Amino acid sequence: MTPAERIALSVFHRMDPERAHGLSLAALRMGLGPKPGPVTSDRLRVDLAGMALANPIGLAAGYDKNAEALRPLSRTGFGFLEVGAATPKPQPGNPKPRLFRLTADHAVINRFGFNNDGAPLIAARLAQAPTDIPRGLNLGANKTSDDRAGDYARVLEKAGPHVDFATVNVSSPNTEKLRDLQGKAALEDLLGQVNAANAKLDRPVPIFLKIAPDLTDGDISDIAAVAVSAQLSGIIATNTTLDRTGLTDLQAPETGGLSGRPLFEKSTRVLAKLSDATNGAMPLIGVGGIASADDVMAKIQAGATAVQLYSAMVYQGLSLIPALAHGLDDLLSQGGYANIRDAIGTDRARWLT
Repeated sequence: MTPAERIALSVFHRMDPERAHGLSLAALRMGLGPKPGPVTSDRLRVDLAGMALANPIGLAAGYDKNAEALRPLSRTGFGFLEVGAATPKPQPGNPKPRLFRLTADHAVINRFGFNNDGAPLIAARLAQAPTDIPRGLNLGANKTSDDRAGDYARVLEKAGPHVDFATVNVSSPNTEKLRDLQGKAALEDLLGQVNAANAKLDRPVPIFLKIAPDLTDGDISDIAAVAVSAQLSGIIATNTTLDRTGLTDLQAPETGGLSGRPLFEKSTRVLAKLSDATNGAMPLIGVGGIASADDVMAKIQAGATAVQLYSAMVYQGLSLIPALAHGLDDLLSQGGYANIRDAIGTDRARWLT
């Protein structure tokens, strides 16, 4: 972390978290963020569902919800970006306060509720801001919609021409009954509609499914089977958790989805179980609790082709991103791996017990 970044984080942590979030995006738009460009090497380059990544470190959805800082974020060291979630119509989300820093636990709780500017405006911003690295959009449904499955297809129809991939998000805990769409029958219907919308695009894009960490082994098996049957391009494991086990921060009882360090083990176990259930049939993206190069390596060895993070930036800043990439490169070299592909799933069994 640079001295300037340390000072900025100190100032941000004295503010309301949502205000600090907005100011960090404003700072990026003003050109104040780091600009190392994508960190890469022969060991770090990897193919993710047909997308050539300079490195496997991605930005998780939720930070740049409205695609306002695509270009500056693309220069901070990431190998790929995900923005959103976007819904067909703009919506304000849940009442404030709705974002909480659990400093004692290096965690974050949010209950935003898919607050966003709506797919038409987000699609316009994507069209106006090409990037040198792949970027995707997290698809969501409006809270008041009578056809939530159809909402995902409508967002893809609007924004699909301007992204390199899209993520079906049925795992946010902050929209009532959204997680019900992870059930086998509901998920088959939803993915069928999304795949039909994707097929109509001039350039169909890879479709990923983002799942919750709060799933039974039976749920994981069902989701894996549906994803393979629907010929999805991959699964993102995982979204935030409702579990509060082991937290010490006084804000732990706040409702919403928990992300950050306490999610690492739970999300990595789900990742490993998905890797086992799909048996390499599709790439997986590991998300949840990543804060070091060792964490990235653990996700890869549990079965991930790539990873995403967001919450760790709240505590370590954006300079964490190139540090993770360089650190992963070193770990791969020390392990005798010529490329990330050689390390995927090599320690999966440890997480299945």
